[in-house]
Formats: sequence, structure tokens, C-alpha cells
Amino acid sequence: MDDAPIISFRRVEKRFPGVRALEEVSFDIAAGSCHALCGENGAGKSTLGKLLAGIDTPDGGEILLDGRPVRFGSPRDALRAGVGMVHQELAFCENMSVAENLCLGALPRRGPFVDRPAVERRGRQLLEAIEATIDVHRLVGELTVAEQQVVQIASAVGGGARVIIFDEPTSSLSEQEADHLYALMGRLRERGVTCVYVSHRMPEIFRLCDTITVLRDGRHVSTQPARALDEAALVELMIGRRLDLYLPKQTTPQSGEVILRVDKLSSPGKFDDVSFEVRAGEIVGLAGLVGAGRSDVAKAIFGLDDAATGRVEVAGKLLPVGSPIAAMRAGVGLVPEDRKRQGFIAELSGYQNLALPVLPQLARWGWLPAGAERALGEEAFRRLKMAPPNLDAATVGLSGGNQQKIVFAKWLAARCRLLILDEPTRGVDVGAKSEIHSLIHDLAEEGAGILLISSELPELIALSTRMLVLREGRLVGALPRGSEQGSLIRLMAGIDYAAVVSDAVI
Repeated sequence: MDDAPIISFRRVEKRFPGVRALEEVSFDIAAGSCHALCGENGAGKSTLGKLLAGIDTPDGGEILLDGRPVRFGSPRDALRAGVGMVHQELAFCENMSVAENLCLGALPRRGPFVDRPAVERRGRQLLEAIEATIDVHRLVGELTVAEQQVVQIASAVGGGARVIIFDEPTSSLSEQEADHLYALMGRLRERGVTCVYVSHRMPEIFRLCDTITVLRDGRHVSTQPARALDEAALVELMIGRRLDLYLPKQTTPQSGEVILRVDKLSSPGKFDDVSFEVRAGEIVGLAGLVGAGRSDVAKAIFGLDDAATGRVEVAGKLLPVGSPIAAMRAGVGLVPEDRKRQGFIAELSGYQNLALPVLPQLARWGWLPAGAERALGEEAFRRLKMAPPNLDAATVGLSGGNQQKIVFAKWLAARCRLLILDEPTRGVDVGAKSEIHSLIHDLAEEGAGILLISSELPELIALSTRMLVLREGRLVGALPRGSEQGSLIRLMAGIDYAAVVSDAVI
């Protein structure tokens, strides 16, 4: 690592309508380093990355690249100068193939026509550079979130950037895929690439990064060597107060009536013959590697899969296949893995999104009473025990973590009896994550049934009453509360199967 800064921020400022996102931020990033940007949701981390990548332009101050001031008018300008970005919120042309997306902006041509074989060759080369095996002919819209993340990383790496900003790159990846990314970043650094790493995950920050910068409320708080900090000290810098525990203490669950009964649920090409129950007061974890079918099962239960067969009962009532409206009327809520496409309507305000599941209950003679949405939002965030973002603003303009809070609060407002949580803390800062964990326990103690999907195995183990494991679309076993992470991983991967399957009730 060269000690000379490749990037310097000098009194950088950025304002959005009604919000000062960054205020006089100044610090350096050394060439060849892996430099972490840490802070709570809304602290300005992603905004700073977007300024560096040419997506937004600063309102004040300056950014220096190799000691020279730069002002990029677009991401293409930034990439030409050697700066690329891997985004937290995925952005693709979903009706185009993987190869076409990877070549956008520089499509190989043969005369006036696109050279299709060359597009496919280029796509394969970019994927092979990061040892990915995704079929370049597949439409991006058919890929899982994790696979889309891999395609985005291949695009950034293939652009030949000297500086790459990674904005929550492992938020949708399994542990195995995350390890692959870590190895890739190591190879990039060996080639002299500087990595700017935005993440809320403490273990990976200390594993990957040699320097840590902390932002709070849009201001620079501290830049220190990673070896000078531990997790407790970093959290205190991020949130301005001590946070002794990230996960709530385990309590003895009080299981009640069966809230959810799934019987022989199947969907062609996704999962087969899945049967289990969730009782009132239970937090049932659904574990599996990416592609095992966890999110597909969740969507089918919520009525988002017209091809699904089998039975889904909520509180003894049979739900029709493919009807989210029936699921919501039965008291089922879904916090989806992909909040951008499935969690909210981007153009609506936070208050309007919060009211969507309960509009029929709020309306009077076809009209929405004045202040009804605001009262609902205030109540939901009181239960969420978090400071609300600007709920009058369009949801699309909020940070990823604040968007996630709105998705969560929406179902709290609906007072669901069954809550399906698919990666509920994805992109959420450490303070908010602890509060969400406590809320999940509170909801279970109030009698709700919780089906929890999480790629963070410590989170899944600590929160779950028991865990069900999917592998290649089939339910292969269950583990009780308190099981070791190694046992869960072996069952997920199909290693020493007989040694780890327990008598936990499915």
C-alpha cells in the first residue's frame, strides 16, 4: 500500500431538498488501501461514494484524484478516469441478457449491427475474471438478487478501474459467495486497485479494511487505522453512544396455536414438497445457501407465485394460490429481499407507502381522512422504536437503510399475525439492526408468528426458536435453538448430513 493519497476529499458538501447529506467532509484515501466508510443509515456514506463515482456532483468543496481536482459529470466520466462503483441498489435492464448488460455503453459491432457472438464472448470474459459461472444468455430479470450482485461486480471490475467503491456488496450474498468476493478483493489489491468499502457488517470491515472513516449525520467524525479500533469503539463512533449488545438475549419461547401450516408446497424448478408449521410466538428460521429456494418459498406463501401447488393455511384458513390480497386479508405480511422492486412504490412518500396495506381500513366512503396516513406512520415508528426518516419525501430519495425501515414499518402498521421477514436487516446500520432484532422478539412475545430468512447465520441462530434448512429446493432437516453455526453450515451444504439433523419439529 502506497501512503500517498489517491483520493482526497476537501470540505465536501452535498444537499438534497430539505436534507444536508454531507457537510464539510475532509479526509484522504491511500493508494492501494481498502478504506472502510462506516456510519448509521443516512450518515452520508453512499452519497460520498456517488459523488466520487460521478453519479452526483458536490455542492461545495472538491474531490482530488492523484492530487488533481476532478468533477465528473457522469459515471462514464468517472470510469474513464479510473473510478468505478458496485452499487447497493442494483440497476440493470432486466429485459436484456447478462452479456448485453455487461457490454452496455460499449456494444461490439460488425458494421452497423451488434456483433452478438462478440457480446457473448465479452460477457463470459468479464464473468470469468471473477470466477463466476452465470449463463450469459439468461435475462437479468430472471436472476436472483445475489446473482445480479455478482454481475454488477463483474461489470465494475471489467471496466479496469483503479478505484472501486463497494456499497454494501455482500448484503445479498451467502457466506460462501462473500468469501469469494473477499478473495477477489485481495487479488485486486495485489494489482494495486484501491477499494472503498461501505458496509454495516463489523466482521468483514475488520477482516478486509486497513483504514476506517466514520461519518455521522453527514459530518466526518474520525479516520483511523483499523488496528486502532475494536467493534465496540467503532460502534460508539458511529452512533455516538455505547451499544453493548448487537443481538437480544435469548428468551424461552411460548408457542401457541398454529398460525401457518404449509403442506406439500411446490413450484416447478424452484422448490418441491415443502411442509412445515409456524406457531404463534415462534421465530422460525429458514436457512439455506443462495439458490436453495428460501425466498421462493416465502413468495409462494404470500401468494406471489401463480405456479405454486400445495396448501397454505393461516390460522386454519386456506389461502388461494397466487393471491397476495388474500394473504394480506388473512394477516400475512412480507418484508421482501428486494425492497426496491417489491417493498415500496418509489415515487410515493413514506407516509403513503406505510398506508398501502391498510387503505381499505383507513378509507371512509371511498375517501382517505386527512391526517390518517400521518397518524399511522407515527404509530408504526413508535412501535419500531426508531427515529423516522423524512416520511413526507418521496421514498426513492431516501437512503437504503431508511427505505428498509419504511418497508418494516408498513407491516407493523398492518398488525400482521404472520410476518415473513426476508433479509430484514439488509443494508441497516448496527444501531437500527439491534432495534429490529428486539422488535422481532417483541412481536413474537405479543403472539405473532415469524418466518425469518437471513444470510447472516449468527443473526439467524440468535433470533430463531428453531431453524429449518432448505437445500436445492427441498426441506432437508431442522435444528433447535442454540445450535452451532458449523452444524447449520454442514446441513445447508449437505456435509455430514446424518450427524447434524435433529429431532426439532418441522
